[in-house]
Amino acid sequence: MGEAWDAVAWSELEHNHGSAEDVPDLLRRCAGPDPDDADDAAFDLLNHLFHQGGWICPAASAALPFVVRLASEPDAPARDTLMELVARLVSESHAVEEGFLDPAWPAAWEKALPEVLALLQHPEPSARRAAAEVIRGCADPGEAVLGPLLRCWEAETDPVTRLDLILALGAAAHREPAGGHGGRVLDLLNGLLDAPAPQPRLAAVHALTPGEPDLPVRRLEQVLAALRDSSVGMWRHTTLGCGARGLQRWTASLLPPPSTAYALGLLADHPDEEQRVGGLNHAADVLGEWRSPVPDLLPAVAARLDDPAPEVRYQAAELLACLGTAAAPYADRIAALLDDRAARGTRTGPTVGEAALWALARLNDPRCLPGLVDALRTERSGFALGFAHYPASPHMAVLPSLAEVLVRLPEHVDTLLPAVRERMRTHTDPLARRMLCTTLAAWGAEAAPALPELLDLLADDDAWTVREAASAVAAIGPVAADAAEALLARASGEDHGGRHTAWAYWRVTGDPGPALRALVPAVSGDYPHTDLRLLAELGPRAAEAADVCAALAVSGVPPSDWTRVEAAHALWRITGDPERALPVLLGAVEELPRGRYLPVHLSAVRYLTRMGPVARPAADLLRRLPDLDRRLRSDGAWRGFTQDEDVRAAVRDLCAAVDGEVPAG
Repeated sequence: MGEAWDAVAWSELEHNHGSAEDVPDLLRRCAGPDPDDADDAAFDLLNHLFHQGGWICPAASAALPFVVRLASEPDAPARDTLMELVARLVSESHAVEEGFLDPAWPAAWEKALPEVLALLQHPEPSARRAAAEVIRGCADPGEAVLGPLLRCWEAETDPVTRLDLILALGAAAHREPAGGHGGRVLDLLNGLLDAPAPQPRLAAVHALTPGEPDLPVRRLEQVLAALRDSSVGMWRHTTLGCGARGLQRWTASLLPPPSTAYALGLLADHPDEEQRVGGLNHAADVLGEWRSPVPDLLPAVAARLDDPAPEVRYQAAELLACLGTAAAPYADRIAALLDDRAARGTRTGPTVGEAALWALARLNDPRCLPGLVDALRTERSGFALGFAHYPASPHMAVLPSLAEVLVRLPEHVDTLLPAVRERMRTHTDPLARRMLCTTLAAWGAEAAPALPELLDLLADDDAWTVREAASAVAAIGPVAADAAEALLARASGEDHGGRHTAWAYWRVTGDPGPALRALVPAVSGDYPHTDLRLLAELGPRAAEAADVCAALAVSGVPPSDWTRVEAAHALWRITGDPERALPVLLGAVEELPRGRYLPVHLSAVRYLTRMGPVARPAADLLRRLPDLDRRLRSDGAWRGFTQDEDVRAAVRDLCAAVDGEVPAG
């Protein structure tokens, strides 16, 4: 085999990290006597030939026969990793567009398939499982693979391998033409629905669902029984490699959402902590995507506040925090956890009590105040260090930063502000100080006693720190007149800190000169959307920038939804004429009724609200938005819930402004 791979012109081929000239050495190491080195080499090979997918590189086609042959050796030390590589490549090969598929791949796979099928007769169960996984993920018709799969099934005695075979048989039976064995396989799988063991029954549901989409609903009781049976641990040893929680999520994909009955089944009490955590994980995924299940799932989530396991209590409290005011009936039970010091086993180690603090803050419950003051005065905290963003799915049970918690409590400034000021004076981390500036900005004039701390930050060398401090001073407004001299000293158009400072000087003194000198040239530069937002506040005073705003509202330079939206709003604020601005803002929100949300959409809705009755076309377009069941979000974790709340509230405000129920502006 070494001579065969030496005959390949590897240096002329490409993989994910460049030239494939290193592939022969990796293949030799995979065949070497040292098991650890062989597995390291196989992992490197996987990284080189597959990496994160997206294409089938030329080196993968050339290496495929050697990888399969190495995995077929009786004592192949790196078989699992090598077969994982084959499985990923095979699955990816029929998912990528034609232009990203190496032309040599189809022929290479056609030659490799018989060797993969031969592995179904391998004496090692893990080899048979790996072969079944590859066949399950390939695109070859059933007639090409069902015969060998059936022969393997008839001889198979290992219960774990039989689960992989059930999945492979189901996938192959649904790939036409299925051939003469297709009907026999479907009869076999239907018979397994009533097998005495729960996991083969569950595997059969998965195998048959592509042809019977309503099967999981009809067999929901049986599905839940299998997922919550102690034998569910068998799946860890299959090629899926997942425990109860992973299997719960995988099975959820079979059911039409939001499938409240399935979520309630997983939330039911269970002696295994992993099962209880998994139930909360799934409930969070459902509640993060859909609003209608809240009344049904809320009591079952709240029931976990008394769980003996800290992780379960934490996740229950965190999820109730995400749900906000819906969790109000459970405020007393949440407050009972404030002194719970049990920590998660994660890097930051947030405690159950901190999750309860966050939940009470979301309810604006004053019982959170002593704990938040303590959190401000301690160095160790499980709250996030910065503004973190997470994918929409799966749900991440994380806490926001303290600044993001405090911003929601403007009614309690008198209690919280002394501790905020102390932390700003004593905490040396610039990120933490900048974030607290955002809290002070949200509190507005009530934050005026913190002016000395903000003045210190205005003298900082870091432009980002100056920017956030200036924004906070601007929000305090004219009562921050003592900051005028310091603001003017830093006001310039050289960086974003200087431009924010010039703008803040106008907000404090009423003198627009420095702001106009800094911002008008800046909106013609790169990425001007933040400067446009500031310029808009100057209104008709910025008339000299009207033409630039008009051009950016149409084209955006660089092309950006943010640039267009901010330019359109600035144009309207400057000219008072909605004719050119309204179509841009209306175009920016047209995707919202289709369920697509981005943060720029929220700003556009709020700008339309300021325009009042002339924005009626937008109100008519969005009027039914608050009734949508699917949440409107771009982020996951807690932020996805608050994004949904904010945009729905903004649309209600828009409709009220258009209908004359509240003043525009």
